[in-house]
Amino acid sequence: MNGFTKYFSDLFKGVSSLLKGMRLTSGYFLSPGEIVTEQYPENRATLKLPKRAKGEVIMPHDDENHHRCTGCGICENSCPNGSIQVITRKEVNEEGKAIRVIDKHIYHLSMCTFCGLCVKDCPSNALAFSNNFELAVFDRNKLTKVLNRPGSSLKKENKAS
Repeated sequence: MNGFTKYFSDLFKGVSSLLKGMRLTSGYFLSPGEIVTEQYPENRATLKLPKRAKGEVIMPHDDENHHRCTGCGICENSCPNGSIQVITRKEVNEEGKAIRVIDKHIYHLSMCTFCGLCVKDCPSNALAFSNNFELAVFDRNKLTKVLNRPGSSLKKENKAS
């Protein structure tokens, strides 16, 4: 008798689960204004991505072509795939101190897993994620990008005395 009651108990649970799912589905069928599915790519003009969305890594520059990267290389060391390469050189500033200057900040998009360690670990907040997620290209060489713009320099921070 125990197997008999278990059979009907499982049958009842299965039918009730089916009816619960059908009720949810029919509710969205009868009121299509509540549909949450985004019809991509038809809705590109109205597409809103959440703040935590991760596109390609960028290095923001201001209007005067200044960035915040000091060339410390922490982003390069924290990247598990080696998709960031920071090429620097030493220069002497007007105070006579040797400083590190960025020649190239290379980002290999083909190797990036969008883990966010480079953005999170950057002490000067020089890196960020863009909202650009359409990254397919026909030429693989286009997946290697130089993040610092030509002629850009380190932004001078105003220190309050």
